[in-house]
Amino acid sequence: MSEFALADSILALSIGLGLAAASGFRVFLPPMILSGAINLELMPAGQFALLDGWVIFAVLTVAVIIEVGGYLIPWVDNLLDMVATPAAAIAGVLMMGSMLDDFGPAVQWSMSIVAGGGVAGTVQTGTVAVRALSTGTTGGLANPVFSIFEAFLAILITILAILAPLIAVGLIAIGLIYAVRFIQERKAKKALKRMSA
Repeated sequence: MSEFALADSILALSIGLGLAAASGFRVFLPPMILSGAINLELMPAGQFALLDGWVIFAVLTVAVIIEVGGYLIPWVDNLLDMVATPAAAIAGVLMMGSMLDDFGPAVQWSMSIVAGGGVAGTVQTGTVAVRALSTGTTGGLANPVFSIFEAFLAILITILAILAPLIAVGLIAIGLIYAVRFIQERKAKKALKRMSA
């Protein structure tokens, strides 16, 4: 593998991981932003040819409005998480897979399932845990604040994945470490409560 091919592979992996992580925050925001960038000719459609066209951009925009709006309503956001958790993992697989078409189908989809689905699923699980904590401690009143922050992170990570993918991967790595720690602490606290009950 030449240096250029290796650099291209690292770049594709970085973009794919960034888009997968952003999908863990909001399922429809990354493809909507990509569709907008493609339609404005800020980036080539390439592997994202399906997102090329203003009709798909409009459909994704409506989906984003519904998704983000739903997350602003306490208790509805918890219901959305039941749908968003598997949807985020699937979106992560598709976002990652679309960047790895030069790897061959076996490697492309196995890496997409493990890395893309894993990253998106971990991010989504972390947001579910934070929302559950917020719901339990504030009765859901603070949930809209977390939802706005999650939408902001989805936008930021998607833009970074496109413009500065290596920085995006660094931020994702840091975020995943904190998410995993947070999830483990919540599980440990629940286990202690069960044992003491």
